[in-house]
Amino acid sequence: MSIRCLLERLERVSVLKAFVPFLIGILLAEHYALPGWFLVAGILIAGGCAALFRSSVATIALLLAVGFGTAQLRQRHRTVPRDVTALFDLRVEGIPSDRGARSSVEAEVIAWRDPSSDEWFAAGDRLMLYTDSLVDLQVGERIGCRGRIRDFRGGAASYRRLMRRRGFSGTMWVGEGNLLFRNPPEELPFHAAAVGRLARLGLSDRADALVRAMAAGDKSRLTPDLRERYARCGFSHLLAVSGLHTGIVFGLIYLLFGWLFLFRRGHLYYYLLSAAAIWIFVAAAGFPPSAVRAAVMCTLMQSALFAGREYVALNSLAIAAFIMLLWRPAWAGDISFQLSFLAVFFLLVWGMPIQRRIRTHWRAVDTVIAAVVVSLVAGCATAPLVAHTFGLIPVAGLLLNPVAVLPAAVIILCGTVWMLVPVPFLAPLFRWCIEAAASSLDALTRFAEYLPATTVECRPDSATTCCIYLSLLAATLAAWSIEPREAKTLDDTYKKHTRVSEPGIGRPRYK
Repeated sequence: MSIRCLLERLERVSVLKAFVPFLIGILLAEHYALPGWFLVAGILIAGGCAALFRSSVATIALLLAVGFGTAQLRQRHRTVPRDVTALFDLRVEGIPSDRGARSSVEAEVIAWRDPSSDEWFAAGDRLMLYTDSLVDLQVGERIGCRGRIRDFRGGAASYRRLMRRRGFSGTMWVGEGNLLFRNPPEELPFHAAAVGRLARLGLSDRADALVRAMAAGDKSRLTPDLRERYARCGFSHLLAVSGLHTGIVFGLIYLLFGWLFLFRRGHLYYYLLSAAAIWIFVAAAGFPPSAVRAAVMCTLMQSALFAGREYVALNSLAIAAFIMLLWRPAWAGDISFQLSFLAVFFLLVWGMPIQRRIRTHWRAVDTVIAAVVVSLVAGCATAPLVAHTFGLIPVAGLLLNPVAVLPAAVIILCGTVWMLVPVPFLAPLFRWCIEAAASSLDALTRFAEYLPATTVECRPDSATTCCIYLSLLAATLAAWSIEPREAKTLDDTYKKHTRVSEPGIGRPRYK
């Protein structure tokens, strides 16, 4: 082990090193508050010292202050009353999700009327609306209702904390009795239009729910039983659009347009086309955090290849995190954001090296090995956080995920192509492929449920979870400090077998 080797490795991931104090500043802003003038003065002083004296300490202080200031500046403040019956003007933001006896949907408060003075006040808070089966809300719809905003109740404390970090001020019940008016949406959002195209395929309930969730990020048709079954089997990540789904779409783009590399300057058109297609897919899915991270990484990779520069994956991962947290610092506490970045980070530092060391001379075998390695590394990397948040570890998913990815890829690809090119005469083909893939996933989940150890129930506390990840980080730094083996050349082998003694020392040996 060599400190010099570790420092050289860390020097290559300079953006990742800069991201750490920036993230610490965001996390500190959740527990403390500082005056605005103090933060501005700190940023100016630290920035001046970093520029004039090339000080590492000043640079770290600058990044801490920027992260702290960004989180404090973008922090949402409540503008609506709590536990007070009033009139509310709301706009439905998401697609309603089926929760059994009720439905849930995200909404934004446009304005509310004070019951004591009958005066209207503008607002911008987000709410989680719960409706009965008689109220069928649509995305983009504007409604007026009389109700009362309450805090999140029930569930784990981590869920309530997560909803507050996502900017939700509380919950409200909306039924036919307190609904005053409904205005249809003026324009159909791109996300809702994509979901509408998928609905025209005429799939069965199970297949329709899966293709909507995997290709368009619409979980409204997922029943509670289906959610629970996929969570127990470790397949719940397939139901949320993430980096896996974006990578599958990226592979489809390469298969369809890889021939552009055969032409002069064709690679430039391919880079632009692939970047545009990835962002269109993410927009159709509603811009979930994990898919945005993957899209940013793909765009950075294409930009690096376009400019002819070296692409360092860890630096691109850090740049994606910088951009996303500058836009919305509350994502630092979002479980999907955390799971996505943890999985990609450990895949880059552990999964890729392990995969390269166990390669064979058969491409098919290498593909199977790579899928197993990716599944095991990503599952083990996210298992402590999953156990801390949900109280269980899906053991079966660690081994069966490489198999489950195949039918999931068919559903994602068919759904994506249909959203982009809804040609009527291709509908029977897409319908058959999606139905067959959905049946395969259903059979795989039933098989996983019969395994002796499908899930392990455990819930480590925050301190234990942090210690586990600190241990993994220490193991990563220790692995980076190991000096790589020097490649043996033909000249080295020749010298080993034809030793010649130095002049004047012993008897000479001739070649």
